[in-house]
Amino acid sequence: MQPLTTRSKLVVHKEMTFWERIYLPAIFKGMWTTLKHFLKVTFGKSNTVRYPEVKRPVAPVWRGWHVLKRDDQGRERCTACGLCAVACPAEAITMTAAEREKGEETLYREEKYAAVYEINMLRCIFCGLCEEACPKEAIFLTDRIVPSDYVRQNFIFGKDLLVEGATSETRIDVSKRQKHITEKQPTV
Repeated sequence: MQPLTTRSKLVVHKEMTFWERIYLPAIFKGMWTTLKHFLKVTFGKSNTVRYPEVKRPVAPVWRGWHVLKRDDQGRERCTACGLCAVACPAEAITMTAAEREKGEETLYREEKYAAVYEINMLRCIFCGLCEEACPKEAIFLTDRIVPSDYVRQNFIFGKDLLVEGATSETRIDVSKRQKHITEKQPTV
């Protein structure tokens, strides 16, 4: 069998010294590295943050807990078109559409609304594609952190957790994430 290359590798069988054979210098070198790291963490600047008391600053483009927005009159913006569910690569969003009844004009903006809107937060990859797909700017990802829990069922967020409050005190500011594109109309 012929070698694939013409390069040959020189292998040297060097005898180990007495100190290399007893491994003590290698052990002491490893212990010294461990001690340096221990002293650096103990007496130096720590990267650990004592979360809930202290919170790290979050980037403005960070994506967290979803919110279903309301319009200025307090009506839900979502029209249950399903584009967010189709755009979701993790298939985390499920919804059921319903027709608006007489007298519900103050609750829902359009004639069709999402009677059931659920997001499985364990499946969600927080990519923001649902936010981009929504034609009514109804769903946004906020800077709020999704809380941890031990029960899987608690991670299926329904409308009770997703829809923002109707009052101005409970409104969530997503102005940095909105798409408001102002295009100049061509003058004729």
